[in-house]
Amino acid sequence: MPIRYAHTNIIAQDWRKLKDFYTQVFECRFVPPERDQSGSWLEKATNVNNAHLQGVHLRLPGHGETGPTLEIYSYNQMAEKPAVAANRKGYGHLAFAVDDVAACLEKVLSYGGQKLGEIVTRDIPGAGTITFTYATDPEGNILELQTWH
Repeated sequence: MPIRYAHTNIIAQDWRKLKDFYTQVFECRFVPPERDQSGSWLEKATNVNNAHLQGVHLRLPGHGETGPTLEIYSYNQMAEKPAVAANRKGYGHLAFAVDDVAACLEKVLSYGGQKLGEIVTRDIPGAGTITFTYATDPEGNILELQTWH
């Protein structure tokens, strides 16, 4: 089988609230079933004692029925998250190509997200002109909203 991208996981304080945010703001689509998983198999795979998680997969916009998903889970016990910073080591952000960065940012804010940076337009030699900004979802996960011209 050839390698293909499958999903990105977000561990959420409230998976239902985050599911609603991504379906309403970015038109992600629920992929049944809702998950409610626990057992020694999950403990072994995750190295989390007494692991029990619940959540969903959401199909990312712009992809067909076999496209990648956003997996949003909550564990019964979770470690604390450090403060939000765009330059933190590790995974940085989820990027969404949108028609109108300002309008999408307003939608993010209206559904509980936060503004992180300003909207900027910049010519990238050899690539085009990008308009983009950084924001966060309601749980502080960083998002990039972008439009290429």
